[in-house]
Amino acid sequence: MRASCALGALVRDSTARYAGPMNTAYRNAALWMTGWLAAMLTITVAGREVGRELDVFQIMVLRSVIGFLLLWPLVRRAGGFAAMRTQRLGLHVLRNCVHYGAQFGWFAALLLIPVAQVIAIEFTLPIWTALFAVTLLGERFTPAKLIALAFGLIGVVVIVRPGFATVETGQLIMIAAAFGFGTSVGMTKLLTRTDSAVAIIFWMTIVQTALGIVPALYVWRWPAAHLWPWILVIAFCGTFSHYCYARAMQHADATVAVPMDFLRVPLAALLGWLVYAERVDLYTAAGAALILTGNLLNLGGLRRRV
Repeated sequence: MRASCALGALVRDSTARYAGPMNTAYRNAALWMTGWLAAMLTITVAGREVGRELDVFQIMVLRSVIGFLLLWPLVRRAGGFAAMRTQRLGLHVLRNCVHYGAQFGWFAALLLIPVAQVIAIEFTLPIWTALFAVTLLGERFTPAKLIALAFGLIGVVVIVRPGFATVETGQLIMIAAAFGFGTSVGMTKLLTRTDSAVAIIFWMTIVQTALGIVPALYVWRWPAAHLWPWILVIAFCGTFSHYCYARAMQHADATVAVPMDFLRVPLAALLGWLVYAERVDLYTAAGAALILTGNLLNLGGLRRRV
């Protein structure tokens, strides 16, 4: 899912920069980011509702298969299967194996811990992405990145509280999932050097369907009628949330669009309270604040260097 967050980077090669005057560009970016936020919050609820009755393997394979059908018009527009050819199939497979595991962890954690904790821990993704970039892409650690890393790690410790309370399995799963998403983002950056956005998403649906089809068939239960609307919501939001994100990045720089995504933390907490009567404890709120502060400081450093 959150791989999906990484697909915002795929618009780097787009020729569109700003769609008009600066105010219009920012307004358009805000509108597309509103679509992204709505889709990501909706899939959070849909994932939990379906996860109560269906196995995670089945949810993920349905998401991939239906997502492929939704993606097909874009594939045809790009030139069909011929345009999806790649010289980096191995990297596509590796990336999607990592992302598949991270996505599985995200859905599993969603059933084990409060929504606010899932989203707060998910926002450590920029930390793991930075570590991947420094280790394998040759990027350098800047003071802003180091500060973001420190704040993020402290924020996770505050939320999980090892040694002060029982560390929940869902929290550990979500930390691993966030690490997987960050690694997937780094590999996506490598793929954007040679492959188109549609090709990357195409191979995501193909590889993840192949990964999940056998375990999904093993636990298969035909979904009840009342689950199909939720399943369609998962597939639709999981596919087109990334399109909204990409369009936002076309209208404004990341330093404008990305901070809006941080609204997911308070909005997810509000959603958990309204829909599931989940309370947000002080530790989760404080940890989320530290993680977001680190990310914002990093973005501030990026803005000064641009």
